[in-house]
Amino acid sequence: MVMNDNNEIMILDSAERYIRGEMNPEERLYFENLRKMNPAIDQLVVEHTLFLQQLNEYGESQQFKSNLHNIHTELSEQGKISSDKLKGKARVVYLWNRYKRVTAIAASIAGITAISISMLVNSLTPAIKDPKVQDLVNKVNVIEKKMKDVDRKIENVDSKTNISQPLIPMPVRFNGTGFLIDPKGLMITNAHVVKNSRNIYVQNNKGDQFRAIVLRLDPTKDVAIIKIDDKNFKPYASLPYGIKRGSADIAEPIFTMGFPRDEIVYGEGYLSAKTGFNGDTLSCQISVDANPGNSGGPVFNRNGEVIGILSQKATGAQGAVFAVQAKYIYKAVEELKKNQLYDNVKVSSKTLLNGLDRVQQAKRIQEFVFMVKGD
Repeated sequence: MVMNDNNEIMILDSAERYIRGEMNPEERLYFENLRKMNPAIDQLVVEHTLFLQQLNEYGESQQFKSNLHNIHTELSEQGKISSDKLKGKARVVYLWNRYKRVTAIAASIAGITAISISMLVNSLTPAIKDPKVQDLVNKVNVIEKKMKDVDRKIENVDSKTNISQPLIPMPVRFNGTGFLIDPKGLMITNAHVVKNSRNIYVQNNKGDQFRAIVLRLDPTKDVAIIKIDDKNFKPYASLPYGIKRGSADIAEPIFTMGFPRDEIVYGEGYLSAKTGFNGDTLSCQISVDANPGNSGGPVFNRNGEVIGILSQKATGAQGAVFAVQAKYIYKAVEELKKNQLYDNVKVSSKTLLNGLDRVQQAKRIQEFVFMVKGD
């Protein structure tokens, strides 16, 4: 695809809307497909994302520096602190503690970060007069020249400094639960959990957080397929549970796992009715404790098979909780497979949990269930 100036401006505008989460699910899916088919556009998105992040960090850094300067001046005038410069090793420790988060991010996103930081620093250097900041600029330039073996550098940073991936700061407007239906990162949740979202993140039981995108949204059935779209996510070899094609039986024991709070919570009960509210055949009624954060979570039978997606709690009806039947997971996937990028997606009905006690089943399942957060 050859891009002239007008095309570049249009694509850059689309990329910025995509990054800021201003696209609707259909536009986002189309643009995601465009990224996959055109490496130049994918690279543009990555570089522009980084540029916006660095620009934002620079603005925050300048504001923070200005606030510190004002406080320092006030305390100096009051005679409460000395204005002596930091020297020697203490200065190095101070700079490291102040900038280690930026350094960790730079190491994680490797060469692209180095290039973007270099461009940003070069564009801002004429305005920098503070010798401490200039000294940091010089250090960044030296680091840039040495980043040839990216993987080795990342391993060294992780092992020597024990810096973990930072959580992505964001104001959370909602949260729910989702679970993997494919080891490569495809997940199911409720449509009502993500339908008005601009940015979506999922978080596992270890606290690791990943960016996600909506691939398919079906408000009628309250089912959404989302995909973990994050380079830090490592696909699994397989899933321990399967998705049941048939319906469950009345009084059959069931259990749920979800995130009504910041840690995963287990609940158990039984199937109350094969239909949902007012005889709705889309869902089934279960007897289990549930809170808003459980929405989108899996409902399992005794064999470790998913029989439903916990969807809603009836207002004013004690213990009446409903779940979308698992067969609609298969129908959502079949619709998704009409897109040639996902025509090889396979959902398995095979479970590896049959015969295990409930404690062992829960241990095997919990790392495949995620909190879904968005703004």
